[in-house]
Amino acid sequence: NSQLVTAGLRAKLDSIRASLPADVVVDVVYDRTSLVDKVIETVQHNLFIAAVIVLLVLFALLGNLRAGLLVAVAIPISMLFAVQGMHEFAIAASLLSLGAIDFGILVDGSVVMTESNLRALQEAQRRAGGRLSADERLRVIAESSARVVRPIVFGMAIITLVFVPVLTLEGIEGKMFRPMAAAVLLALAGALVLSLTLTPALCALFLRPSARGENHGPYAAVRQRYQRLLLSVLERPRAAAIGALLLVGTCIGLFPLLGSEFLPDLDEGAVAVNHARMKSISLDQSIRQTTLVERELRALPEVETVVSRIGRPEIATDPMGVELVDTYAFLKPAQQWRPGVTKEDLVAEMDARLDAFPGVVASFSQPIKFRMMELIEGVGARADVVVKIYGDDMDQLLAAGARIGEILTDVEGGRDVQVQRVSGLPMLEVRVDREAAARYGVDVADVLQVVQTAIAGTQATTVLEGFRRFDLVVRLPEWARANAATVGDLLVTAPEGERVPLRLLARIEPVEGPAEISRDNGQRRLAVEANVRGRDIGSFVDEARARVDAELDLPAGYLVDWGGTFEHLESGRERLLVVVPITFGFILVLLVTALRSVPQALLVFTGIPFAISGGVLALLVRDMPFSMSAGVGFVAVSGVAVLNGVVLVTYINQLRELGHGVREATLEGAMARLRPVLLTALVASLGFVPMALSTATGAEVQKPLATVVIGGIVTDTVLTLLVLPALYRQAARPPTSRGSRHRSGWA
Repeated sequence: NSQLVTAGLRAKLDSIRASLPADVVVDVVYDRTSLVDKVIETVQHNLFIAAVIVLLVLFALLGNLRAGLLVAVAIPISMLFAVQGMHEFAIAASLLSLGAIDFGILVDGSVVMTESNLRALQEAQRRAGGRLSADERLRVIAESSARVVRPIVFGMAIITLVFVPVLTLEGIEGKMFRPMAAAVLLALAGALVLSLTLTPALCALFLRPSARGENHGPYAAVRQRYQRLLLSVLERPRAAAIGALLLVGTCIGLFPLLGSEFLPDLDEGAVAVNHARMKSISLDQSIRQTTLVERELRALPEVETVVSRIGRPEIATDPMGVELVDTYAFLKPAQQWRPGVTKEDLVAEMDARLDAFPGVVASFSQPIKFRMMELIEGVGARADVVVKIYGDDMDQLLAAGARIGEILTDVEGGRDVQVQRVSGLPMLEVRVDREAAARYGVDVADVLQVVQTAIAGTQATTVLEGFRRFDLVVRLPEWARANAATVGDLLVTAPEGERVPLRLLARIEPVEGPAEISRDNGQRRLAVEANVRGRDIGSFVDEARARVDAELDLPAGYLVDWGGTFEHLESGRERLLVVVPITFGFILVLLVTALRSVPQALLVFTGIPFAISGGVLALLVRDMPFSMSAGVGFVAVSGVAVLNGVVLVTYINQLRELGHGVREATLEGAMARLRPVLLTALVASLGFVPMALSTATGAEVQKPLATVVIGGIVTDTVLTLLVLPALYRQAARPPTSRGSRHRSGWA
């Protein structure tokens, strides 16, 4: 766990400080635990507000304080299941692992169970004309609970099943979203167990029907309006079906307009600036320019502090020369910013200030995102889009890279375009003249040894300081190593003792050599990177890729590969496009098993496209592109949509088995199940409202998921309560006998 590791590092630093010399100060300039704490605080706040909203909705629609409290008991106990499971499976509490947990979805099973028992008690009490005895109350609750066990089990099983595709994600997207699915599945498992065991028991012990029933209060007005609307729709089933088809078809056509991205950017409260200079720059000059850059950034009133890192150690995993600098500008809280200034405005202002520095190419991102992109795409690739060109000839790669850079700059939204600098490093080239060396009788190895000692250095001895040992290396000073004439004056000893100047034995000249050579999978590679601002990454890549294919003509053996965050969106989407249809097939099998009818299963299954349509509309209204977070939202809302349909159709079937006609059973079943359908829909959707409206740290990742669920549940609820009964009545045939009903599939 990163929090524990960071806490251990801070403790270790505190113990080390006491042993440091007085003039050595060790300070922490960046600690991401503060960001993690803020994100967890956002999740906790959203969950708390969601719990309050769910409780208020339960009290308002159930009209019974005890019933609302009995349902609410499922929230903390289900979360206890989830937390314990996360502990057992080593799943850390994070923005993503807890980001899809909705208290409304967790109480769906308990809502159906409690509402069914409350209604049964009210009806039994009305028939008895007075209070029920303890035995009568237990019998009524037992019978009522038994009637809804089947739809609860199959409905919750379907909600659980829809999260299985998320568990199949691989790579970066799998690392990020599998914990989310696992946490939701653990919580749903606990909620299902509670709805079938604890909730009926608590109902038997504490539930008492109110004297007024459901014909009083705000719910009564909703019920009356719904009845009038339902009667109107039942008389026009074809119009209802056509309207639903038009909605689904329209949303399918609108989906490509959404655009796409892997994940919304999480505001880390800092701006990371990677600025590159000429490969020939010296360390002193790099320090001077970096100091000026820091001064410019620190002058912005929104910036609290600025720190920089020049170069990195030359290790194989993460090399960075002194020409590359990472500058981190840590921002003040948004409340202290100038009015109307956004982070995008601030980055644009930083970009304009750095344009004044000649030879400096800057790329803007955030500290964690910077590091994550480099881990994904390889050393030096830190932008939203990375185009990799593979081939053998470096000149050909540089020409292709320059052209791709021009195209990316020209495409709308392309910013911070950089072509990887692989040349321009000044060096002295020493080529031994073997004929001259032979004339003087000097061995080539002796010539190269002199060059090595002068330029790179040769160990002369070892210095001891206490128990520590240091190699003492001798070489020319820096000014002499860079001077061809000085190096040419070095003397090489011949076998006979003569001292021959190096310039007589070798050709020494300053040249521009390769600054770096990058390879992937054994092939030489050049990278072109760009950030995208002002539009979604998916449409930017589609346009840029089309132009590169049309305008760039590469020789045989050269390959262009597109990477970056969108690549992981594509891989995740392709995986889901395979797994989700398979999962939907299993859902259909579960529906057929639950309803014992293929036509009815298909009818209930229509809730999924209805819900997806609402999710698409919600994203369009809020101007949000499709992302992996939104994709998880589509997965979640599909399960809730099917649950409502199962509850409604199951009750209509039970009424028909008691001898009711199709129209009568459809009307009475829809009216009877209005409250549980509204409850499950409202608590599931309103439970996501705090996430959808939050502006706190970390809310950016949760917003698409919450938006999709809310929009999907709204459209699915309307269509389930109106279109589904109309389609049921239209498709059902009046049964002539119990056996014929089963044969027709409409029992």
